[in-house]
Amino acid sequence: MTTAVKPNCRLNLKTLRCLLGALVVTGSAGAGAVTFTEAYQAALKNDPNYRMNFYENEYAKENVVIGRAGLLPNVGFNYQASRNRVDLNGQDFLGRPTLTHPEYISRAASVSLRQPLLNLEAIARYRQSRVQSEASEAQFRTHGGEVVLRVAGAYLDALLASDALALAKAQRDMYAEQTKVNGRLFEKGEGTRTDMLETAARLDQAEAQVLEAEDAVTTNRNSLAVVIGMEPGTLQALVPTFRFAPLSPRGFDEWRAIALATNPDLQAAQLAVEAARLEVQKARAGHAPRIDLVATYSKNDAETVNTYTQNSVNRSIGVQVNIPLYAGGQISAITRQAVDGYERAKADQQARTDRVTIELRKAHSLAVSSVARIEALNKAVTSAQLLIKATEQSIKGGVRINLDLLNAQQQLTSVERDLAQARYGYLVALLRLRAAAGTLAPSDVTEVAAYFR
Repeated sequence: MTTAVKPNCRLNLKTLRCLLGALVVTGSAGAGAVTFTEAYQAALKNDPNYRMNFYENEYAKENVVIGRAGLLPNVGFNYQASRNRVDLNGQDFLGRPTLTHPEYISRAASVSLRQPLLNLEAIARYRQSRVQSEASEAQFRTHGGEVVLRVAGAYLDALLASDALALAKAQRDMYAEQTKVNGRLFEKGEGTRTDMLETAARLDQAEAQVLEAEDAVTTNRNSLAVVIGMEPGTLQALVPTFRFAPLSPRGFDEWRAIALATNPDLQAAQLAVEAARLEVQKARAGHAPRIDLVATYSKNDAETVNTYTQNSVNRSIGVQVNIPLYAGGQISAITRQAVDGYERAKADQQARTDRVTIELRKAHSLAVSSVARIEALNKAVTSAQLLIKATEQSIKGGVRINLDLLNAQQQLTSVERDLAQARYGYLVALLRLRAAAGTLAPSDVTEVAAYFR
C-alpha cells in the first residue's frame, strides 16, 4: 500500500519526507498481511518443486528394502490341479492289444525356500542401496534450503518492486507539484518557460517509470504466487529500524570449513562416489560363484499317467552352486562401465565442491559488503535531503536554477531505491551464505521474519 500525497504539502524538505520517508518500506502490517513465515509454510505445502523432491526422497528410501530383499529368504508356494483323460494302449494276459481310457485328476502342491549363502552381487547391491538412500536424504536437505531461497527471493523481489513503484509515484507527484509551483511563479513573472518545460519533461518520464514499475509489481507478485501456491495479498514491510545480525563466524575460511563438513550437496556428492564404487563391486561380482540353500516340500496326487493311482510326498534340502563361466564379455563390459561411472562421480564431486566454494565466496562477500553499503546509503539519503533543502535556498537566492532542484530530487529517489535494494540484498545474501555452508534451517526463516513487521 503506497502513501497518499496530501494536497497541502509544500515543495520543500518536509514535503519530500512526506512523500519518501516511509516509502523504502511500502508494505503494510495490517491484519491481512502475509508474513514471511506464512509464505514459507505455504511454499512447503504448495510448491510443486518441493513436493516433487519430497516424493523423490520417499521413492529413494524404498531402495534399502529392495536391496535387503536380495539377502533374505525367498519362499514360494505352487499348486496345480488338472483333469486328465488318457488313451492307454496295452496288452492283456494273452498278448492281445488293448485300449483303455483312464480318467483322473492330478494335483501337485509344493513349498520352496531359497536362502542365499554367498551372493557378492546382492551384498554390494544392499550396501549401495543404503548409500543411495543417504544421498537422497542429503539432496532433499539441499532442496529444503532451496525452498527458503525461492521464497525469500520471490518475497523480497515483490517487496522491492512495490518499493520501486511507491518511489516512482512519489517522484511523479513531486514533479507534478513542482509543475504547479513553476506555473504560479511564471504567472507572477518570477519563473521561466524553460523551468516549466524541464519539469514537464521530467513529469512525463516519471509517468513512464510508474507504468514500468506497475508491470514489475504484477510480474513479481505473480512469481511469488507460483512459489507459495496462493495469492500473496498484502506483504509485510521491513522494520524501520533495520539492524544487522552479527555475522558469525566472520572469516571466509571458517565458512568454507563449515561448508566442506556440512553442506548437504557435497555430502550427496561424496555418497554418490561411494555408490559408484559399490557399483564397481557389484559388476565384478558377476564373475563370482553364487551359493544358495534350497529346500522343497512337495505333495503330488496322480502326478503322471504311470502313477495316477499313487500319491507321493517329497522333502528335499540341499545346496545349489552356480559358477558363471562365460557370458560373451557382458560382465567385463559392465565392469568397465562401472569404473567409468566411478571416475565420473569423483569428477562431479570436485565440480560440486568448486561450485559451492564460489557460491559461498559470493554470498560471504555480499553479506559483508552489504553492511558497509547500507550504512553508506543511509548517509547518502541524509545528504540528498540536505542537498534538496540547500538547493531550494539557493534558488531563492538566485544561485541555483530549477534544473538543479530536479536533479537533486532525482538523486534522492535513486538513493532511496538503492537503499531498499541493498537491504533486501543483505537478507538474501545472508540466507545464501548459510545455504552454501549447509547450515540453513527453518529456524533461519524465523530469524529473517524478525526483520519484517
